[in-house]
Amino acid sequence: MEDLSAVDVKVVMNSLSDGVYVCDLDRRITHWSKSAQRITGWRAEDVVGRTCFDNILCHIDKDGHPLCGEKYCPLHRAMVTNTSSKASLLLYAQGSDGQRIPMLVSVSPIHNAAGQVIGGVETFRDASAMVNDLERSQAIQRLALQHSLPQDDRVRFTTHYIPREIIGGDYYAIAKLDDDRYGLMLADVMGHGIAAALYTMHLSSLWNRYEHLLANPPEFMAAVNNELVKVVKTDESFATAVCGLVDLKKRLLRFTGAGGPQFLLTHIDGTHECLGSSGLPLAVMQDAPYEEATAEIRKDDRLLFFSDGAVEVENAAGRILGVDGLVAILRNHGYPRSAVEMNVLEEELLKYSNAIRLEDDLTLIEVQFLA
Repeated sequence: MEDLSAVDVKVVMNSLSDGVYVCDLDRRITHWSKSAQRITGWRAEDVVGRTCFDNILCHIDKDGHPLCGEKYCPLHRAMVTNTSSKASLLLYAQGSDGQRIPMLVSVSPIHNAAGQVIGGVETFRDASAMVNDLERSQAIQRLALQHSLPQDDRVRFTTHYIPREIIGGDYYAIAKLDDDRYGLMLADVMGHGIAAALYTMHLSSLWNRYEHLLANPPEFMAAVNNELVKVVKTDESFATAVCGLVDLKKRLLRFTGAGGPQFLLTHIDGTHECLGSSGLPLAVMQDAPYEEATAEIRKDDRLLFFSDGAVEVENAAGRILGVDGLVAILRNHGYPRSAVEMNVLEEELLKYSNAIRLEDDLTLIEVQFLA
């Protein structure tokens, strides 16, 4: 029997069905496996000796953000931080024909005998079939989240939703109840992926079924909770949420919470209030009690509702941003006298996390009172 201990590492690499390539600290490719060629079309003689960002793979994330600079390159981060990826990352690589290939990617640093990092290794597999299914699911989920924002000279609604993965676990909705009243809901299902996305679809059906109860936020929340208890087991995911009723005639916000984060009421002079109300997360207990709270609304006030992805952002030192950190970011951009673009706020959160992408779904709803 042949001694496998003498087998060259290249033989092992070329035996794997996953693509593998190795690079040095300058990200210059030194090894390129046969499966890497099969998946991407790039031949070893085309890429060995070149850097991985030299118009070869040109990785982007699901939202089209380029990842080949040092700041966001997963392989570069693995070498600099001496840390392997904890889970596969969904990225899109450029094949030799210029087409984008969805891939599940893992990265790790390579050490010498002294334990020093001398390079990095990336393994990847073609995720086209999985991504095709997820993109179909995404199209269906987007239909559930499509709500025509009300048009009213007295109030302006703005929304921003970025799922962590192709499909997400946040749900939001806004509805006009009559000439002066608007109802809204923001819910954050625990977890990610397909299961969380399916729960948001159920929330969409419950919103349509009980929308007529929004005039009484606690009653609406109780009805949704009791329906979710029927389908969510105690050891499975549940949702946190907030729902509110905006009454423009009375200049009043009536709201109730279900374990969700606080939200912000910011006045034109820069002062703000952190609002919230006690209440169990949805689907924890049948007939859970929900209470109503109120807040007065002034001209030029802004309400900002957000899911956990906006505040439970952890930086490299392990510090959570929190509501105060979010307020600081807003003030740095002149909020509320100057409107903060939602995509700019997303970039600030990403900058704070110093990560390639946010670790949770991000949903933002702003309500600005004009006259």
